[in-house]
Amino acid sequence: MKVLQNIALVFLIIGGLNWGLIGLFDFNLVAFLFDGFSVIISRIIYSIVGIAAVVAAVAWAIPDEDEEYSYKRSYDA
Repeated sequence: MKVLQNIALVFLIIGGLNWGLIGLFDFNLVAFLFDGFSVIISRIIYSIVGIAAVVAAVAWAIPDEDEEYSYKRSYDA
């Protein structure tokens, strides 16, 4: 699960940077990079960023086993 979370984080950073560029400079990096290829590729990238956001939200809401164990260990005195 940790690998999936790291991949999701990379795509969230890419999406966040893209939205920052759009907001600050009206420049869409994904459209710029994949404009010559196809609109479908841009839509795939946007979909992957959206899925990464869902994965990150679920990972944030569900604690890892290690976190849960350390919480129980520190408060079971």
